[in-house]
Amino acid sequence: MTRVLIVDDEPQIRRALSLSLTANGYEVEAVETGEQAVALAGANSPDLILLDLGLPKMDGISVVHAIRGWSDVPIIILSVREDERGKVEALDAGADDYITKPFGVSELLARMRAALRRRQTAGEQALESAVVTTPHFSLDLADRRATVASGGEVHLTPTEWELVDVLVRNPGRLVTQRMLLTKVWGPQFEKETAYLRVHIAHVRRKLEPQPSVPRYFVTEAGMGLRFQPDPNPTNPPGSVTASP
Repeated sequence: MTRVLIVDDEPQIRRALSLSLTANGYEVEAVETGEQAVALAGANSPDLILLDLGLPKMDGISVVHAIRGWSDVPIIILSVREDERGKVEALDAGADDYITKPFGVSELLARMRAALRRRQTAGEQALESAVVTTPHFSLDLADRRATVASGGEVHLTPTEWELVDVLVRNPGRLVTQRMLLTKVWGPQFEKETAYLRVHIAHVRRKLEPQPSVPRYFVTEAGMGLRFQPDPNPTNPPGSVTASP
């Protein structure tokens, strides 16, 4: 079942959307603040987000920027703002579509289906050509083969492959600890950060040219990990630590 996160500070809109989407076969979660939206997007990995721009404190544009740091989940903006500048700002921030309130449920459902199709197509195309190459190693995600420039093929365990797969499919984006733990081990393990430390250390020993000074699988302390495919990253060697 497709999971949709609704973010709107008006209770009646959250309720109406929740009822309509549930009736059309979607699994729905609804929140009223941008902070809640970012937290749930990281914890529950929804398939699509419906986002109001006019939120208190953390507005919709800030939510889009935050989520786009680590996720490509489709985001459809729902807003009363009709000016072109607001639409352009939202789309430039990383939103996939923009619907002006009031709108019909049929139009919304059509826009949602289109956004989900685009993501599925992009995912299928990525899977077909899922070979990641850096100056020090190459990863064939479809066949699960890893080779290093210095010594041929190396063996990654199934768990290590799951971690690597999530990270390299989101190049340059921060993937939170909670998201990694949930995707690889399941939601009941979202606080078991020791699991993450151990397995990422193994990945680094097998793939990084200097495991103690990671160049590709980079930690952002207290937040998560980022796969940095650029052989000349902005962060100089020594500016990151080896533990997530």
